[in-house]
Amino acid sequence: MAPHEAALFRAAPPCGVILFARNVVEPGQLAGLMAELRRVLPGNAVLMVDQEGGRVARLRPPHWHGHPPAGALRSLRAAWLTGALIGLDCMAAGFDVVAAPVLDLAVPGAHAIIGDRALAEHPTEVAKLGRALAAGLLAAGIQPVMKHAPGHGRARVDSHVALPRVETNDLGADLLPFALNADLPWAMSAHIVYPAWDAILPATLSPTVIEAIIRGRMGFEGVLVTDDLAMKALTDTPADLACQALAAGCDIALYCSGEFAPTADLLARCPPPSNRAASRLADARALAAWRQMPLDAAALAAERDRLLA
Repeated sequence: MAPHEAALFRAAPPCGVILFARNVVEPGQLAGLMAELRRVLPGNAVLMVDQEGGRVARLRPPHWHGHPPAGALRSLRAAWLTGALIGLDCMAAGFDVVAAPVLDLAVPGAHAIIGDRALAEHPTEVAKLGRALAAGLLAAGIQPVMKHAPGHGRARVDSHVALPRVETNDLGADLLPFALNADLPWAMSAHIVYPAWDAILPATLSPTVIEAIIRGRMGFEGVLVTDDLAMKALTDTPADLACQALAAGCDIALYCSGEFAPTADLLARCPPPSNRAASRLADARALAAWRQMPLDAAALAAERDRLLA
């Protein structure tokens, strides 16, 4: 971490930091970076990583376990084992939060950005497998993040490059995996317009979608974090987008470009976490601490290998 970045985090502390493959070289380097982050961040800041398995993995072999994509997990036990193994690697590296499981449906004909990141096509199967994977993460002491609420599976455009619109009035199936897992501690919003609920604003920026659908129909009361505000689905400045998302009802704005100037602007302009957001963050930490249990990584990996053989 550069000195000017450390100075920024001390002067305008974020809720936490998310790391990507560009930040991860090998365990010794990562340990040094994590220790430095802990020195400059507030004591209750979270350290997050995208570690779904398959295509989306920042900790990779040979230094860390390799994990199959979610679509290859066909049993609850395989899903739990994968969550636990991902969690153990991430916990050992110093992370608190893992952006998984994906609870989007696998929808034939949709854009491949979700693809095998989805657990299944049927919503109840997605819900059960997602709960098992999240339970494995919690068993390792990691806070899971279900994504991308209220559902990215039907999108025909990659929200990394453009703004999708899901033009259907029947989204009950998409909501179901999230509603059945509404007690999980974190959820991530989708940068998608759902005209059935809000004809203009994507879910991340829509008070209607956040309050009526994510908090209302889904019944989610945990920490709501935005998807990356640097994605091309959104077109305003990062600081403006962050303020809009927080005003709409998100608890945390996630900005992942790594560019210093827009990050500094965002941190300078965003309000501190609301009391409700701080309470939700504390509850998420407490849940992971309560659910953590002793785990034998070698035994779990051997069992998963047998199941997936």
